[in-house]
Amino acid sequence: MAIPFPLEASIALVPVLMFLGVLVMFDSYRLISLRELILTISSGLALGIAAYYANDYLIQRAGIDYAVYSRFAGPVVEESIKASAIVLLLLFNRIGFMIDAAIMGFAVGTGFAVFENVYFLSAFRETDLGLWILRGFGTALMHGGATAIFAALTQSIVDRRAWLGPLALIPGLVVASALHIAYNLLAGEPQFAMLGVLLVLPLLFYLIFSKSEHAVHQWLVHDYASHQQLLDDIESGRFAHSEAGRFIIRLARRFGEAVVADIFEYLKLHTKIVLRAEQLSLARERKEKLPLGPQDKEDLHRLRTLERKIGRIALMTLWPHLHFSRRELWEIHEFHDEAGVLG
Repeated sequence: MAIPFPLEASIALVPVLMFLGVLVMFDSYRLISLRELILTISSGLALGIAAYYANDYLIQRAGIDYAVYSRFAGPVVEESIKASAIVLLLLFNRIGFMIDAAIMGFAVGTGFAVFENVYFLSAFRETDLGLWILRGFGTALMHGGATAIFAALTQSIVDRRAWLGPLALIPGLVVASALHIAYNLLAGEPQFAMLGVLLVLPLLFYLIFSKSEHAVHQWLVHDYASHQQLLDDIESGRFAHSEAGRFIIRLARRFGEAVVADIFEYLKLHTKIVLRAEQLSLARERKEKLPLGPQDKEDLHRLRTLERKIGRIALMTLWPHLHFSRRELWEIHEFHDEAGVLG
């Protein structure tokens, strides 16, 4: 009996999307906006198309047996391609913690898996229901899980070293590729591969959420206090007379006296916006909602105006001495999106 196509498509596509939805729902800090989630899934779709052509090209050029390529080389190629989206997000400070790294990694894998399963649905029409169960509950979730592991491990390394370079990518890529290869090696017993994914993936995310949510809370509470102190010092004039403040003044004067005032206003606004972002995150943890007002948008607009006024060269010179962390830059991006100001 022919299997209705809507049933095939549902089994092939829905499980991975539902799992992603559950992950977003369990994120009490709402670290990822709907817009970011859609863009990340879309990037996974695009990378799925890229991987299709890359695999086809490499199989033809390398002359490797298809079975050997799909089990060993293909996973490395596909995990490297999926990882590129996470690397870009890290480079642009769009990931702040392990928990949002894992969710965004799974979102990239979700988009990738959706493309792959849509391709299989169109290419293999006369198949039994078992194939779509294996692809929907096994392969698709594996793609999301492997990229989530890469993202979480890489974010963890970047957190510890405050540096993103090729060496920081290797551990996550090795683990993600190894898991993908292990899954493919069980092609003869696909039900065991699927069962492994269904057992390991929830446990993995439980551990990531448990560890990361505690870390998020501790960081927010600590940094909120330190940022509040910094803002008080700037507003009272104490910071300008501190050793750090005097050094920034001397450095800024190389670009003109006007830059000194702009730099201190920039530092004040930056700290104020980061504090506001932390207030919103702490409110979300308490299941409360803080409204955003016109002043928030004005502050963001003024911050960007000051960046242009101070100039790229002066900012690049002063930036290392302003001690803005990657997470502060991530908070600025998140606050931009929440306030509806895209920059």
